Amino acid sequence: MVNLIIDGKNVTVAKGATILEAAATVGIKIPTLCWLQKVSPTGACRVCAVEVEGVERTMTACNTPVKEGINVTTQSERLSAIRRKVMELMLVNHPLDCPVCDAGGECDLQDACYGLDVAKQEYSALLERRKIRYDWPLIESDPNRCILCEKCVKVDHEIVGCDAIAVVNRGEATIIDTVDGKPLNCEFCGNCVAACPTGTLISKPFKFRGRPWSFNVTKSVCAFCSNGCQIEYHSRNGRVARVTSDDSTFNNGNLCINGRFGYSYLNSADRLTVPLVAEGGRQIAADWNRAMAFAAEKLQAIIKTSGADAVAGIASPRVTNEENFLFQKFIRTAVGTSNIDSEARFGYAAAQSVLREKLGLTGASATIDKIDNAGAVLVFGSDLNAEATGAEYRVIKAAFKNDAKLVVANMRRVKLRKYANSMLQYRPDSELALINGLMKAIIDGGLEDKGFVQGKVANFEALKSSLASLSLSELAAAAGVGEGELREAAALICGKKSVAILFGADLMRSKGAAEKVAALADLALLVGCIGKETGGLFPVDAKNNTQGMLDVGAAPTHLPGYQPPTAKGKDFWQILDGIEQGIIKALYVIGSDLTTYPDNNRIKKALAKLELLIVQDVLASETSAMAHVVFPASAAAEKSGSFTTTDNRLQLLGKAVDATGDAREDWDIIGELYNRLTHAGHAHLPAELLEEFKSLTPLYAKEVPAIEGRGIAINTKAFELKQNLAFSGAVSYKSAAQSQFNLLVGPIGYHNGTTTTRSENNLSVSAEGYIEIFAGDAAKVGVADGAALKISSPAGTITGKAKVSDKLQAGLLFAPSHFRDLNANSLLQGSVNIVGVTVEKA
Repeated sequence: MVNLIIDGKNVTVAKGATILEAAATVGIKIPTLCWLQKVSPTGACRVCAVEVEGVERTMTACNTPVKEGINVTTQSERLSAIRRKVMELMLVNHPLDCPVCDAGGECDLQDACYGLDVAKQEYSALLERRKIRYDWPLIESDPNRCILCEKCVKVDHEIVGCDAIAVVNRGEATIIDTVDGKPLNCEFCGNCVAACPTGTLISKPFKFRGRPWSFNVTKSVCAFCSNGCQIEYHSRNGRVARVTSDDSTFNNGNLCINGRFGYSYLNSADRLTVPLVAEGGRQIAADWNRAMAFAAEKLQAIIKTSGADAVAGIASPRVTNEENFLFQKFIRTAVGTSNIDSEARFGYAAAQSVLREKLGLTGASATIDKIDNAGAVLVFGSDLNAEATGAEYRVIKAAFKNDAKLVVANMRRVKLRKYANSMLQYRPDSELALINGLMKAIIDGGLEDKGFVQGKVANFEALKSSLASLSLSELAAAAGVGEGELREAAALICGKKSVAILFGADLMRSKGAAEKVAALADLALLVGCIGKETGGLFPVDAKNNTQGMLDVGAAPTHLPGYQPPTAKGKDFWQILDGIEQGIIKALYVIGSDLTTYPDNNRIKKALAKLELLIVQDVLASETSAMAHVVFPASAAAEKSGSFTTTDNRLQLLGKAVDATGDAREDWDIIGELYNRLTHAGHAHLPAELLEEFKSLTPLYAKEVPAIEGRGIAINTKAFELKQNLAFSGAVSYKSAAQSQFNLLVGPIGYHNGTTTTRSENNLSVSAEGYIEIFAGDAAKVGVADGAALKISSPAGTITGKAKVSDKLQAGLLFAPSHFRDLNANSLLQGSVNIVGVTVEKA
């Protein structure tokens, strides 16, 4: 620790702290402009100048480390004069165009001038007008307003990891721009815009929409991925005009393109605005009473003639905990069946079941901020940039700022490889060989966390014995990596104070996923990553409320709180079988477009056989077009309720605007249909539903403030490490015969689900699907970049533009899952996200 004096106050801080940080600990505020807490200091603006006794020149508080015994003055006539002069000189190169600048009213430069009483400047200069970058998607850059604080560059480099912009040129010609001068090509997360203290970088969709004080600002939670970033909706006249996030939030103000710009789907022309009822072979607009009566009468007739099990429901990770809870209650109580499932069946639900059985986990073992200070991180089978960008920011922070050792295991060369100490690019379907290989390398080297294994796990010798029969060289060969690479990776993730393991869709949706997730749980026990102050085991999901949906019982296998049902219902694929066999005659779908699911050619044929299809959604889709009844629903910005992240944070939404047209909140729609079937008269309000499922779900036992409040409240679910832990034991791995080509279908960072393909903002960056192909394979097939490529599997055929890539391995193709026109999911069979295909020029 270091002792010093600041403005007469005794201060004690950790070695390495800056004067600015030390002053803040005793409530002394030093003015800043270029400083941003979440990135490294620059000291460019010099507004934070302070005096240090015995030092003739002033020092910049933001990047000057404290020293033992120094005496610092932060306020004096001399300092005030210096700070005013700094601001006056800064204004020489800054155009005074505040009336037309989009940052007016929330400009740090304006605030600094006001705070330092800088009302004029006496200097002038012959300024060369810089070219404004109008050619960037979503972001406009006016270098004439730039004060070269470098906040945007540091956020881009240190937090996002894109390196898309930099300080270029020298002297008076210095600007912030792309290195090559070409249009911006990055993730378009907008974090640079949020960091900019002036109107240099602005959001193009928000330009000239209005001054900040003319909007209503509502705190809420992002409704895209499972990280649950805290956001603010800025709305006026019933429309959301932009989304921001404050640096004081759990996510430190960092958002991805979906969180910051995806809101424009709310204003899509595809919004469902009135109920629809099928009549005479077409859908016609109806009032709510008629649509409700139609649905209720049809359901009651089917239940009466064919029984309750002739009905099934599909829940949604897009709707709130309260709404999913009410929906499963409707299916189980009002209808009388446990035939309820969701898209979680494609991976997350099965993986969660394994973790619950082995470790007692229903989600992650810790909150994702515990990744920040882990000593080592393993990211297995997940493109975090596409599945959960906020978690990727955490991993980058751990590796870049806190020197964590990073191992990335993926079939593709994903973005995180640039930070990785070890990149294990494994063969398709070889995850089990790779995990067993890592465990064997750890045990062979005596690298296991002995304290954790001996204290928490019962059968280490059994695991050791089962691995002894396997050959490390054979496991490495089966996985397509080197034996030395396995040993190196094992050494990197062992012997650290804590380890974070993250895994995603490529593992959860692989063939034999349950066995592989169990093996990864064994690896987590071996390195002792659970139950420590930092690190942990983190399953990742690309949708916002998959965890909460399962917690409240929207699944055929369990009731709320994972209590066993009297009788299990049918899962998604069994429901599909039942429709095809004529056993299931009615299907109620909320917040989901089934025609974009895997194997959707089969799904479409099945849906056409239903006697009753009820679709309740925000946007029109091919599924809603097939429905007998369509209920228009509210989006997340238009409702109250709560979401639960995969790391078990329960957060309340804030309602920013009313729903479009005659659309209603999902709980309101489900509640009325519930009452019509049961002849009850209960309102089913979100606050009451929250209390009801909390009473049935011990995990949610902590108090959460009233749901009507506009502020965000976080409640972290309780977690206690399961007693009597045990390893599953290694499973002998035999290499399966590989197809000449395999197609992997999954998300990309520019979109989330299919929702953002209705967002004009996202589409301005990523407008259509493509088929990514290894350069060597493209040459063999005879296709160039952008040429048409035809891909066929046993489930169907698609055609798309080829994207020649060096990120893939030979024989592996990749297609994004978001685009309905490409419909890459139609080639998949069952829940597995990879399929053998034939490839030819279109």
